[in-house]
Amino acid sequence: MARGSEAAGGEAAGSIAWERSSWAMRLRNLDPTILLWLLLIAVLLFLVINPLLRLVLTSFAEKDTGLFTLANYAAAYGRPRYVEALWNSLVLGTAVSALCLVLAVPIAWGVSRTDMPAKGLVRLLVLGTFITPPYLGAIGWILLAGPNAGWINRIWRGLTGAEEPLFDIYSFPGLTFIIAIYSFPYLFIFVTAALDVVSSEMEDAAAILGAGKWRTTVRITLPLVLPAILGGVIVTFLEAIALFGSPALIAIPARFNVVTTQLWQFFSHPARVEVAAAFAMPLLLVTVALFRLQQRIIARRGFVALTGKGGERRPIALGPWRWAMLGYALLVLSLAVVLPYLILGQAAFAKAWGRGFSLDNLTLDNFHFLLFQHATAQQSVVNSFLYAAATACIALGLALAIAYIVQRRLVPFGGVLSFLCMAPFVIPGIVLAIGFYAAYAPPPLSLYGTAWILILAFTTRFLPIAFANASAAMRSINPEMEDAVRILGGGRLLAIRRVIVPLLKTGLVGTWLLVFIPATRELSAAIFLYGPDTRTMAVMLFDLSEEGNFERLAALGWLLLAATIVIVAVGYRLVGRDFMLRRGSSD
Repeated sequence: MARGSEAAGGEAAGSIAWERSSWAMRLRNLDPTILLWLLLIAVLLFLVINPLLRLVLTSFAEKDTGLFTLANYAAAYGRPRYVEALWNSLVLGTAVSALCLVLAVPIAWGVSRTDMPAKGLVRLLVLGTFITPPYLGAIGWILLAGPNAGWINRIWRGLTGAEEPLFDIYSFPGLTFIIAIYSFPYLFIFVTAALDVVSSEMEDAAAILGAGKWRTTVRITLPLVLPAILGGVIVTFLEAIALFGSPALIAIPARFNVVTTQLWQFFSHPARVEVAAAFAMPLLLVTVALFRLQQRIIARRGFVALTGKGGERRPIALGPWRWAMLGYALLVLSLAVVLPYLILGQAAFAKAWGRGFSLDNLTLDNFHFLLFQHATAQQSVVNSFLYAAATACIALGLALAIAYIVQRRLVPFGGVLSFLCMAPFVIPGIVLAIGFYAAYAPPPLSLYGTAWILILAFTTRFLPIAFANASAAMRSINPEMEDAVRILGGGRLLAIRRVIVPLLKTGLVGTWLLVFIPATRELSAAIFLYGPDTRTMAVMLFDLSEEGNFERLAALGWLLLAATIVIVAVGYRLVGRDFMLRRGSSD
């Protein structure tokens, strides 16, 4: 019996040892890329899927018990003013898109297809519009067109003696105007990218048949790029309904709500997270539906199929009208860049901005106060650039790893990774912030108010930008170069370090900057997630606007603008001219 027991025990021990050795062999033979793929899936589940899932579940959860309920939706849409906020957002998006058409399409046509002079200046000013935070532009226009003290209305009253203002920025048309002049660069990018690949053959044929320049443009050129125009219109619509800063500065004082300002009010003490989650659902669904429509429209690319990329493209001679076209472009861009920058500069260096331009009104005290005396302003500057740098590094590393795995087809179901990387593109920043609050503010993580929740939310928000550019860069590198390294005995990591990274160095710098710049000015996510010690410059600007101190507000805005201009100049130097506008078209 004893010998039998010993034999049985020996067999069991041998079986266990064999199983262990078998698992050890499997682990040794397991491709490291599979482990990396699983790790990346876990990271994307944490950054993208969990916040969205928690947002949806929270919208159906009772506050105290967590039980299923529809009461949150009843509360979110039970009052007429809440429903009106949703309707206002839809009308606002439609009005902004229509105005962007009027602003962007003629300028894009003039730059891409005609002999309009000073095209370089126009592109530079469009870039200036593109990098200007919309809420900062809104502050500039409050100083310009405020109904009582705005400079335009003061001059109007002085010249005409009228009592009523010429233009009241605190109105629905005022908000539409402000959002449109800072959203039209998106449509400009789409349309110029399309027009740049349309040859002149069709236009020449129309001219031979007797059509004039304007008729040819309306009947031939613009229909060829109609998919791009429609795609850009949808992007501007989505931008308009998802913005928080400009509506908060304009709509709240004007006493009307849109979805984003109403969501912010749901977070006033006590926070009604469940109701906010329910109220955010239509915004998310509208965004997803329109984004899918935009992708289908752009995928058609009828302008490429009809003309081909190799056709000759000659500028259309406008004669004297080229100066009128330049004048129109400069007028639009002056409204977006020149006038707001001038008035913000005047206020930033003024003791009292209402006293105007005079030597005795000049001062540096506003900057000195913000940088050396204000309790949190200096920390907000440090926080903004620290969080933006961390966001850019994490997003770039994550995007590059996923783009490499997907483009080299190292694992099955690589498309899942691509989908998860691009999914945040269709999530408005304010909706994403509510999802992060629902997922990571409660225990056990309790990240609310910390730097980490802001960095993670920013990383998720701008991951699509990093992935789109990293993926495009990876497609440009022939895998044979890596294969050569591996044939000579090098591993995959060595090939990445010695071949991929050096070849992508310029593109990676550009991608890093494309994430860093918007992260420094992000407001819609930060306003929901910041704490007492984690304010950013964008949040600080919003706080100062509520205090009404426009001199210090303008000074902080100029610090943000100056830093952004320096960063863009570095991008020009390292990556190339117009790197933001040309790369932005692929985002």
